[in-house]
Amino acid sequence: MSGRFARFLLTGGVGFIADAGALTLLLASTPLGPFLARVLSIAFALAVTWLINRNFTFRPSDRGMVREGARYGGVGIGSSLLNYVAYAGSLALLPSLPPLVALAFGSAVATTASWLGYSRLVFDR
Repeated sequence: MSGRFARFLLTGGVGFIADAGALTLLLASTPLGPFLARVLSIAFALAVTWLINRNFTFRPSDRGMVREGARYGGVGIGSSLLNYVAYAGSLALLPSLPPLVALAFGSAVATTASWLGYSRLVFDR
């Protein structure tokens, strides 16, 4: 495993904790259900992982922060949609499944898409 991929997985772990923490907080303290709360928790985790990926995993690109952020957001939205579909599908098919288990499944599904997009389209050299 390359050092960069290991840093990517570590960053993903931090993003997972941010996502799970935000989801747990939103479910416990708001009337939002697991579907709408997850949209917000994904957005929070996406912002957290961009900052970490930019400064730790890949290093800033030569595109400038705005263009890089736009590309990161595009890839992030695509992989987040994949993540959300896996999450929502899991809950729809298995209604008794705890939302955090569905979150873990969705995150695992989206990891490959994220790695390929970020390493080739955002932080490529």
